[in-house]
Amino acid sequence: MFENPSQEKMRDVLHESKTIAVVGLSDKPHRTSYQVSQAMQQAGYKIIPVNPTIKSSLGEKSYSSLQEIEEPVDIINVFRRSAFLTDIAEEAARINAKAFWAQQGVYHEKVPDILNENGMLVIMNNCIKVAHSILR
Repeated sequence: MFENPSQEKMRDVLHESKTIAVVGLSDKPHRTSYQVSQAMQQAGYKIIPVNPTIKSSLGEKSYSSLQEIEEPVDIINVFRRSAFLTDIAEEAARINAKAFWAQQGVYHEKVPDILNENGMLVIMNNCIKVAHSILR
């Protein structure tokens, strides 16, 4: 059974990271993905939207996929339903990120098997904004 990493490991990845690619980021301010990403942006992180249905969000150009991003990504933060998580994890395994972070309510038991081979920290069913506010 999967368990999230210790609070210390989550704190470390948040402190060591600068860039967060947000899969499923909306351009609508009332959506949770927008609000959480905006808070992380205000905390000093660069946000890279990954959503093929929008041109930009939070003042940043949106990409259709993780592979299109041309700069290093530290954390991949996922705001998609659990059913999409394995496909996103397989795509995430092809880029060099420190952590794969699935938001509150988003979980799939196969994700650690996909990502642990390349040393990516896996965090699921956990809000990055809440973790950041608690673990600073």
